[in-house]
Amino acid sequence: MGSTRLPGKIMLPVLDKPVLEHLIDRVRKSSSIDEIIIATSDNKSDDIIEIFCKTQKIKCFRGSEKDVLLRYFEAAKKFSIDTIVRLTSDTPLLDPKVIDKVILKYNESEYDFVSNVFPLPRTYPDGYNVEIFSMEILKQVNYEAVKPSDREHVTTFITMQPDKFKKYRVDSEKDFSKYRFNLDYKEDFELIKVVLEKLNKKTDLKDIINLLDEHPEILKLNSHIKPYENILKSFEQDKKLGHKPHEKNFYIEPKNK
Repeated sequence: MGSTRLPGKIMLPVLDKPVLEHLIDRVRKSSSIDEIIIATSDNKSDDIIEIFCKTQKIKCFRGSEKDVLLRYFEAAKKFSIDTIVRLTSDTPLLDPKVIDKVILKYNESEYDFVSNVFPLPRTYPDGYNVEIFSMEILKQVNYEAVKPSDREHVTTFITMQPDKFKKYRVDSEKDFSKYRFNLDYKEDFELIKVVLEKLNKKTDLKDIINLLDEHPEILKLNSHIKPYENILKSFEQDKKLGHKPHEKNFYIEPKNK
């Protein structure tokens, strides 16, 4: 709830329910997810999220607001989770079939980390982020990561070190990277609101792409926003504190073989 760019963003209402509930509805349609756990902060402003979880009968864990990596680790430990599928709450247009696709690749391989985002360049839209890794990897990362950016963004310690972990990026059939479905700004909400209102319960990525291609004026609502602003800003903060920067490993073409 404490987002500085768009305060209270995940509880903004669309079609008489909060953005977070739209995401939950989509995640519940995944055939591979065993359980949903909301890992929010212990800040009083996030009491509303815990209340929401109770109404939805979803488990809720509350931990550090700033150290999100620690929050993830403690949540996984409390609920004895073996494999973590990381989804961010500001991605309400996520297609459950994409979640299943990433999980399938992880299950049939021996990679430490599978996602449809990193290493960049991605082919799925911004706001379609799915990452999966084991509790053992999370435990290692929580123990070794010291940079503020790694503590804040949970998986940058994995994604920015090409030789330390075995990684794989799942790609879409076409390059949809120009589309932005992430909820960070008012303009993002305007686009997401229009899409949800027009498509309602449809969750297929192709339906969203077709809608935006037919109505380019909707796509223009947030097309001026640059991707990865928050991550890049946190990298700058790392440098100010004397840490070696991550940027040189930010754009890495994966060896998808």
